[in-house]
Amino acid sequence: MTHHPHIDMIVPGGGLSLDRNRRVSSRPVFLLPVRVLGKLFRHLFLTRLMALHAAGRLAFYRSLAALTDRRAFLRYLSPVRKKRWVVYPNPPFIGPETVLAYLSRHTHRVAISNRRLIRFDETGVTFRYKNHRQNGADRQQVMTISTDEFIRLFLLHALSKGFHRIRHYGLLAGATGKARRPAPESPSSPFTSGRNAATEADKIGWLAITPSRPNPKSP
Repeated sequence: MTHHPHIDMIVPGGGLSLDRNRRVSSRPVFLLPVRVLGKLFRHLFLTRLMALHAAGRLAFYRSLAALTDRRAFLRYLSPVRKKRWVVYPNPPFIGPETVLAYLSRHTHRVAISNRRLIRFDETGVTFRYKNHRQNGADRQQVMTISTDEFIRLFLLHALSKGFHRIRHYGLLAGATGKARRPAPESPSSPFTSGRNAATEADKIGWLAITPSRPNPKSP
């Protein structure tokens, strides 16, 4: 239940042809140029970070208070601009079904499932969690924290206003429903509806960008 904001992305390994009648797969050993993607991500991230600074939407305290000054902030970011940002996309090791099952457990549940809750009394809330530094039976451990702390950790997983838990882009975006429908002369195409498009996309191979290993005390 510790705070570890992150984004999981699933990218289909292909797309629709221009006539929308067939799927075009990416090359087996290449999907995107990772070095170019790293430079682009660095540029977009730092540009928008500077925009937030200029708008006064970043707050700095104590030892970092001097970064309120724009020139000091630019000097602070200078080494970051020179580093090569690493984008590490990798194909699913076991298969797309495993990746989708993993993500579904996070997108369709709350911060902690009811079966992990053991006790709630005057001492606090007691629950089970996985210690990923341990193996075997020792991985499942028990923790008790105060009620206030439990509520605080739980609310960290509540989305802020304006955020969406799941967004669809490109092929699976709702706004492109008409574009992904087949031409009339090809009624046998699998892309006849949003549901079929998603089903077919599951089969064409995915590239998953997953977060780093979660905190050992995450349930």
